Amino acid sequence: MDIEKYYLINQHMMYMFGFYDRNGKKYTFVRQFDQVFIVDRSPTEILDDSIRCIGFDLRGAMDTSKMIMGNNMMCPVMINPIHSICVFPDKSHKHDGTIWYNPNQIVRTQSLRRKTYIEFRNGFILMSDSKLFSFNHKWKSAEQLCKITSENAKNPMSFMVEPPKKTRKRKSKKNL
Repeated sequence: MDIEKYYLINQHMMYMFGFYDRNGKKYTFVRQFDQVFIVDRSPTEILDDSIRCIGFDLRGAMDTSKMIMGNNMMCPVMINPIHSICVFPDKSHKHDGTIWYNPNQIVRTQSLRRKTYIEFRNGFILMSDSKLFSFNHKWKSAEQLCKITSENAKNPMSFMVEPPKKTRKRKSKKNL
């Protein structure tokens, strides 16, 4: 299996997850539509590198996702709105065993013994420990974020957030 030094997420990425070698170094296993390889970087580094290529960073992408989708703990992350590349985690991004999925590569899901079987476009099937309802909710949230941000990339709009109003403390007659 090939070990790549760098990797930028593209439309062909199906899923990726991190693992440690025997020396404690974190690597990422990446499965694309037609190939499998290992990257000499952690999944969060790959996400950050991929988002930085379009001028943003992972923290900003996560904050934007939470703003659009609601303050959800495991929000999907938009990698590139122009190419409609979005990924979502099966667990918290801080967890070591998190798998990042590309919703555009998933065809369908099925439940078997409280686990989820995920079928991808190329016919590959992966089993996830997530329950079907939980996995499908994350999958649909990622598709929704992708649709919202991709439409805005074609027809940009701006948001203006007003700062919170300061409340004045009134002096009571007792303090005078």
